[in-house]
Amino acid sequence: MATSTTTTTPFTFPPTYNFPPFFTPQPNSTTRHSQLQKWSSLIQSWCRHHRTYRLSLVDAVDSPLFHNAALRKRLDLAEARAVVDWMTKKEEEEGGGGQRAEWIEGASAGGNAMPKSVAWIWWRRPEEWADVLVDWIDATGQRGVVLTVFELVQGEATVSQEFHGMDNDVMMKALNVLVKRGKASVFGNEGEEGVKFF
Repeated sequence: MATSTTTTTPFTFPPTYNFPPFFTPQPNSTTRHSQLQKWSSLIQSWCRHHRTYRLSLVDAVDSPLFHNAALRKRLDLAEARAVVDWMTKKEEEEGGGGQRAEWIEGASAGGNAMPKSVAWIWWRRPEEWADVLVDWIDATGQRGVVLTVFELVQGEATVSQEFHGMDNDVMMKALNVLVKRGKASVFGNEGEEGVKFF
């Protein structure tokens, strides 16, 4: 379900995580906007730390991300969905969350197909991942070289890179950005894609 790699260092929660009102939707619009920004930042940091690209809200509401056991406070599924929904909006839309999330249509959570239950969490948007890939290609002198998507995601040459171990779907989204920019060509069958960078 979620693509993640175990990390050895524990996640450090921000101070607001230990503030009980953080878990209650705030009625004042200014305070609510600030609360949503803090939740967005926390979700992005959590997912980055745990190398999670797809977040299932059904699973996450019972995790420490949304459940502070010491305070006995949690975000319920509806509120977690409201936070992620805010993250999907552009900043200019009602003070949206800067498109730091994207709902995965038709994804199932807990074995059931539920709308708005699984989302991509963009601690880096596909456009930002595309820039990271181009920087690595330039730094390693691999323009014009054909690489497989598997080599990019799992290869020995990328072990030290932030995109190593990335969800294949996220890699394909980043590569498609480069195709649209005219900086790469992707070819081959699904699961066996190759890519050439220009």
